[in-house]
Amino acid sequence: MSIRALSSHPRDHVATIVVAALSSAFGVVMLEASGIIATAVGTDEVVSGSTTVRLVLSVVTSVFTLIAVYVGAIVTANTFATIIAGRTRQIALLRLIGAQAGRLRRAVATEGLLVGVMGAIVGLVIGAAIAAAAIASGTSAGWLPSADYVVMEPLILLPVAVVAVTTWASAWVGSRAVTTVTPLAAVGAAVDARLESARRGVARNIAAITLAGAGFALLALGVVIGLSTPIGLLVSFFGGVLSFTGIVLGAHLVMPPVLRLVGRAFGPRPAARLAAENAVRFPERSSRATIGLVIGVTLVTMFAVAMASYRAMILSSIDDPTMARAVDQSLTVTTAIFAGLVGFSAIIAAVGMINNLSLSVLQRTRELGLLRALGFTSRQVRGMILTESAQMTVAAVLLGLVLGVFYGWAAAQSILGSLTHGIIAPALPWPIIAIVVIGGAALSLAASVAPSRRATTVSPVVALTVQ
Repeated sequence: MSIRALSSHPRDHVATIVVAALSSAFGVVMLEASGIIATAVGTDEVVSGSTTVRLVLSVVTSVFTLIAVYVGAIVTANTFATIIAGRTRQIALLRLIGAQAGRLRRAVATEGLLVGVMGAIVGLVIGAAIAAAAIASGTSAGWLPSADYVVMEPLILLPVAVVAVTTWASAWVGSRAVTTVTPLAAVGAAVDARLESARRGVARNIAAITLAGAGFALLALGVVIGLSTPIGLLVSFFGGVLSFTGIVLGAHLVMPPVLRLVGRAFGPRPAARLAAENAVRFPERSSRATIGLVIGVTLVTMFAVAMASYRAMILSSIDDPTMARAVDQSLTVTTAIFAGLVGFSAIIAAVGMINNLSLSVLQRTRELGLLRALGFTSRQVRGMILTESAQMTVAAVLLGLVLGVFYGWAAAQSILGSLTHGIIAPALPWPIIAIVVIGGAALSLAASVAPSRRATTVSPVVALTVQ
């Protein structure tokens, strides 16, 4: 089934291939950059014997590559969950003629492995090409010393393998709804709502609440310990990971209230009201489309707030204006670099949101055709899709900013609290927040253009015949 489904549904996997390619290319570029910098530093007799540079580069490369892979895994799992929701009738028909749910799920996971390998190889080629171009331009321009730089090291195959395996695992996780599809669904019309309700289990809710509660408790403990020693950052780190994992796992519980609140701000117009109800009516579908963006915005904001808080404290302790300007410039560059590295994960999340909304609209062809038959104009349908995209983007950006500021403050407080012996106020990096908001606005527009055009090109009569 996997090869046949892959060839018959190529559009379903475009975003997964792009996400895998981006994650793989990012990992390859980070490893290549680490090797290039280490080789360049090795030409300097003063620091060539130091292992500190290589250690720092290895840590930075590992951390930010894992962040990109983590975000890509969540986006891929949500994408496959959306694909499975659209293939419910096809899966039910296969179950009706005797196919086993486990076998079908393995076939979907094989699809994930195939597209993961394809995307990872594309990313390898792109990453190696970027590294080769950087070496050529750097040595010719003079900002890289002449040395024996190696582009195709065996180590760059590591992110390729990690991305391929992660995509396969994400496809397996995202396809868990296959086991809930019964053969009876092949003869029914309304399967989406049953699928949605079947996937929301009590065990999942309990796990999400438990993880979030334990994580926030550890986070608070880390902040308290941070008043005495910077070791509190380690406790806060594990607390942040646990609590954020709980939020991601319980996204179908967290996102609907935020979406409902945001929906009220879009006015009482029919298109706006329908968009708000669509976003809240199927919490699984809405959370799949938005949680990746929440993660991206949270990561960018968290690093920016933590760095801004550290910068504010350092600058307040320096009396020499000349030294303060030099430190300020250095910290500004460092913040920009970290924001750019984490921002790459936000790009991956944005790709996932655009794809999930596109697939969602494609799977709602019958619903949109019914609206057209009831009197909605093409302009109103496009407005509804744009409004729905805007509502989900605003909700994701808003929640991501709140979480990012909180986690960034907690990290800064845990590591700097022992220096101030008190509570520090979070420093808000307004330029980066403005970039996030503007990027979110552009994303909502980009995410709705293609789906709205596709939805209005199908006549109502044809749309009503779609199952």
